[in-house]
Parts: sequence; structure tokens; C-alpha cells
Amino acid sequence: MLLYLVQHAEAVSKEEDAARSLSEKGIQDIRKVAKHIAGLNIKVSQILHSNKIRAFQTALVLADYVKVEEKISETEGLAPLDDPQIWFERISNINEDIMLVGHLPHLSRLSSLILTGDKDKNVIDFKMGGVVCLKKSEDGKWSVEWKITPEEIE
Repeated sequence: MLLYLVQHAEAVSKEEDAARSLSEKGIQDIRKVAKHIAGLNIKVSQILHSNKIRAFQTALVLADYVKVEEKISETEGLAPLDDPQIWFERISNINEDIMLVGHLPHLSRLSSLILTGDKDKNVIDFKMGGVVCLKKSEDGKWSVEWKITPEEIE
């Protein structure tokens, strides 16, 4: 199983837009990342995102470049301060490749819990618009397969 964790791309300030939709830079960054990973032939059963507009917009761009079998949909448990245990338990019952689009500190805490069993160990430095691919081996252990950020793509 492959799990793709995506931090939403850059959003505008609350003063510009109370809902904090993606900025022009954010849209450009996530398109750049999505085009790059399209070459990896990523196929997921679903792209799931939080209820925040910036996560939804990020997921929409990714869905244009990633093969999605079922759908892109909003789900609970991916908000910035949600308990990572929620998705840790859900993932243990999923055997298909999925993509989660969310926020910090949640994604950092979730990846730490998956990789080390301790949500408070910071093991991955997420960047806005970046994608981290985690792989679950046959023996149930997780590892980082790869990571890409907008800054790493020319």
C-alpha cells in the first residue's frame, strides 16, 4: 500500500479571504508538483481532503494529474488540530493506495505516528504543496518512499 500525504498549497491570508482559498503562487506550486508526479503514473482509489477550501482546491488540481479510481471527497479527521489516531486507525484497515490532502500540524503528527509510533516525534518536514509517499511493506512496517516539494522542481 502507498499512502500519499499532501500539505495544501499556499493560501491567501485571512484578511484577503476569510475562507483562505489558494493564492496564485499556491495554484502554480501545486500544478508544478502535480505535473511532476504525473510522470510517476500514480493511481489511487481516492483523494480525500479536509473541509477547508485550500485542501479541496489542492485536491482538485492533483485529481487532474493523478489517476483516481473512485472519487475525490471531503472527509473528517484531516483538519489541522485533529487527532492523528483517527487516520492511523483508518489506514490500518485500508489496503489500497490513497491520497490525503490536509494541514499541519496534523500531517506531521500522523506521519510520525505511522513511522515511529509516536505522534510527537517530528520525522518529516512538510512544505506547502508538497507530497510525501509512504509505503507499507508486506510485514506491515512503513517507510518513506519519496518526498517532493515545489521548491525541488525547476
